[in-house]
Amino acid sequence: MTDGYLDFDAYIRQGEPAQREAAYAWSTAIGLQAVDGLKTSDYLNDLARRNIEGEITIDEVDRLLKSYYESKTVRDADDDDKEEADKASKNIKRILSSDTLNFTTNGLVSLHRRIFEDVFKHAGELRHYDITKKEWVLEGDTVRYLNWEDLRGALDYDIEQERNFVYKGKSQDETVAHITRFVSGIWQIHAFPEGNTRTTAVFTILYLRSLGFDVENDLFASHSWYFRNALVRANYRNVSKGIDYTPVYLERFFRNLLLGEQWDLRNRYLHIHPTQEWSVQPNLAPPTSTPTSTPISTSIMDFNPNSKLYTSNINILELVRIVGNEELSIKHMMENKGLKDRKNFLEYHLEPALKERFVRRKYPDRPNHPQQKYLLTVKGVALYNELTKGE
Repeated sequence: MTDGYLDFDAYIRQGEPAQREAAYAWSTAIGLQAVDGLKTSDYLNDLARRNIEGEITIDEVDRLLKSYYESKTVRDADDDDKEEADKASKNIKRILSSDTLNFTTNGLVSLHRRIFEDVFKHAGELRHYDITKKEWVLEGDTVRYLNWEDLRGALDYDIEQERNFVYKGKSQDETVAHITRFVSGIWQIHAFPEGNTRTTAVFTILYLRSLGFDVENDLFASHSWYFRNALVRANYRNVSKGIDYTPVYLERFFRNLLLGEQWDLRNRYLHIHPTQEWSVQPNLAPPTSTPTSTPISTSIMDFNPNSKLYTSNINILELVRIVGNEELSIKHMMENKGLKDRKNFLEYHLEPALKERFVRRKYPDRPNHPQQKYLLTVKGVALYNELTKGE
């Protein structure tokens, strides 16, 4: 680390598994502060480095950070902003180190409280007034946010609708488009006085993980400002100016995140009146080639091999087809595959499918539950839909 800069990529590329996991979480936590124009202090960055390297725990980071700001006798002009960024980053890192999510309105409110504990006095409280915000991408105009009286009812409705949504039969394009709409709607409600985008981002990461997606990458870290502006464009409409809701930019963010595409995520493309140079957002991905053959299904020939929903592991592909829309025990999966060696099945078929999040346990907190069954994650469903397309 030099001049406060922490090279997360070095840990992600070369670190041990625990270091990579911690680096991903810290990178995202610190990067998200940019949505409110905040930067963390050199002190927090050094604590993050020490935590990644295993020198100190997150509890020790918490204790040292509190002591640092309590004992600070001389404060610079930007210390309040740095303190907010430091404490929020530390809290987000702690949250992202766990995959647990309470997918309810109360869970979202609790998440806001956990992110901004010791930061905002109103942490974990819904706003009690209407808001407007001048946006650069809208040339000073504002998104029309939901009125404060209807916040909880709107959150209850959106989350319940998402909980009941069936991904069966949906293509990968339809899956990504639906997730985009859900996240956009949660953000537009703008439930909290401050910290909405950071809360929405963390909520989204945890929810996508619960669906089976791997989202530990640098998109939220390095493109957090694009993420916010894309949310703005998805929820802005001005008929007099000929501008309609434009979710395509947010969808491209999620296509990069979930499918591995390479849309150029720069804010200038999002301005309502971009210059000619920035009027067309390019996809920087090189042309892809499809697999030449597969014993699974000819429909996989049309599946993008660079997609994060795709796997070249033939055992996972077969297992996804076997599980399909069912809930199966290990015994039934082995019978359907014609296998008798349980150890072999677990090591080469089930564990890889669980690790890559195509399959999940019905009782995840009790792996040895006597009635344990296995079913596809939403990521697994997306792959299954592609594998069985046209059948």
